Amino acid sequence: MPDLVERMEVLRIDSEIAMRRAHGSGAIARRVGRVILRLLTADGIEGLGEAAPWAPFGNTADTTAAAIDGPLRAVVEGADATRIAALAEAMDHALMGHPEAKAAVEMALWDIAGRRTGMPVHALLGGAVRETIPLSFSIADPDFAADLDRARMMAAEGVGIFKVKTGFLTHADDLDRLAALRETCPAADIRADYNQGLAPEEALRLCRDLDPLGLGFIEQPVRRGQERVLALIAAALDTPVMADESVYSAREMLDCAQAGWADCVSIKLMKAGGILRAREADAVAAAAGMPTYGGTLWEGGIALAAAAHLIAASPNIRLGCEFYMPRYVLARDVTAEPFLYEGGAVRVPDGPGLGVALDEDALRADLVAARG
Repeated sequence: MPDLVERMEVLRIDSEIAMRRAHGSGAIARRVGRVILRLLTADGIEGLGEAAPWAPFGNTADTTAAAIDGPLRAVVEGADATRIAALAEAMDHALMGHPEAKAAVEMALWDIAGRRTGMPVHALLGGAVRETIPLSFSIADPDFAADLDRARMMAAEGVGIFKVKTGFLTHADDLDRLAALRETCPAADIRADYNQGLAPEEALRLCRDLDPLGLGFIEQPVRRGQERVLALIAAALDTPVMADESVYSAREMLDCAQAGWADCVSIKLMKAGGILRAREADAVAAAAGMPTYGGTLWEGGIALAAAAHLIAASPNIRLGCEFYMPRYVLARDVTAEPFLYEGGAVRVPDGPGLGVALDEDALRADLVAARG
């Protein structure tokens, strides 16, 4: 018997962050907007979802909440919650774009499926190939001295990957920050992320200065749409080049592989539109021999649990993850239990569904608007 989605609740929240964050594509301070989603089935099973959009990637919390409350509500309410793939297709037909909104709805459906069967989502995806995921922290505080102190603390806790956000200061500043972090954490895997911050005419020259530094990768030095330049940089450097903003979908992953845009790619549920679409993109990358990485926007514990289940069941997503927001950046999350970290790694949840529950008091404190 089908279990129909009886009710959808869309909760627009603002979450305080504990530090400023600066990137090549923009900065953020004080608060981030998110959308929390509840789906309730006729059999009384509740599924949770979360969207954490960011305007430089295309959407805001308000546009995402409106997308869920409007065209996606029309698709999902009254539908069979077990038909996740069919509903993902229907959402794509009902609304172009808005991958963050679709990701929130889809992860809530996976949560329902897991709770119904008593199995974690990664088991429904074929089973875990890893129980922990190496954690990467992004050095992005304009107060670099504060970030160096954080890096020392995190290294002592076992964190072994740090990604320096570059491209929003001068090139000399970027080189100095990378050198200082290497001196502070000599054993760490250090990476650089320009977030599209370099002009195409100077990007290769500047990236060549990073080549001797032994970085794990250089991420998205130029803007989406400048993939010809991205490919030239990838071909010229010894350091691996990662694509992020250039690759949202399986189609774009195929273009990346065929044209040599990059050596590796960041997979984000908020870009891909959910677990199913992210798996499609990762399958193309795996076939092309390109390892992938668990990237994020501003997700808390619900969406990061969904992404952790995806990575747990995906052998090719093997370059770690940046799932640090709940512990290190959000002043508080809206989950009842803290997101799971262990020895510098994320521990994949093993409870039914996503394995998370809501902290109702924290949710009320952050609530901006509720629909449904």
